[in-house]
Amino acid sequence: MDGPSGSGKSSTSRGVASKLGLRYLDTGAQFRAMTWWMLQHGVDVDDAAAVAAHADDPVLVSGTDPAAPTITVDGTDVAGPIRSTEVTSAVSAVSTVPAVRGRLLREQRAIIGDGGIVVEGRDIGTVVAPDAAVKVYLTADPEARAVRRTAEMSAGTDITATQQDLLRRDRIDSGRATAPLAMADGAHHIDTTPFTLDEVVDQVVALVEEASAASEGS
Repeated sequence: MDGPSGSGKSSTSRGVASKLGLRYLDTGAQFRAMTWWMLQHGVDVDDAAAVAAHADDPVLVSGTDPAAPTITVDGTDVAGPIRSTEVTSAVSAVSTVPAVRGRLLREQRAIIGDGGIVVEGRDIGTVVAPDAAVKVYLTADPEARAVRRTAEMSAGTDITATQQDLLRRDRIDSGRATAPLAMADGAHHIDTTPFTLDEVVDQVVALVEEASAASEGS
């Protein structure tokens, strides 16, 4: 499950995983956890060489229960802290560093293993799991994305500022040299703007069931 921030990846992925009895992995949380660690240890996130030098230092553990996903860094629960404005502003810079992406790519593929999992991010269908049985690319209007993301953040967050930040991250994520945000070949594109969460989940579940039926019949 790929797509820009605020397109509904997390809620949809968790809903699909729960409905189908699958595991769930939020790769964005992993990048945010790396960013949190860098900030906590005084690493200049705009210095790619400095970030790369520490890319292997933090110990990250991702829980894959869609009903209660977890993320810890060096044994500390960071599910809340990684959603801070400070981390949100810095995560794109950290995620563009090849050493960070390479380290997390290895861990993501190890977690995926033989499958049975819904994975969300920005390069899942193109890089992390290009052979996935079902690839989905979610989008939504910028305004709708900003409303959704603002609702996830602390009270008083300005929707206009959130929308501008989302568009800034889009430019960085789509323009980076390593694993840019893009729709994978063969991916199903769903614009979530006019749909409820349940409707989007049902659409994705239908795609999975269709792919499963086709595989069993081949």
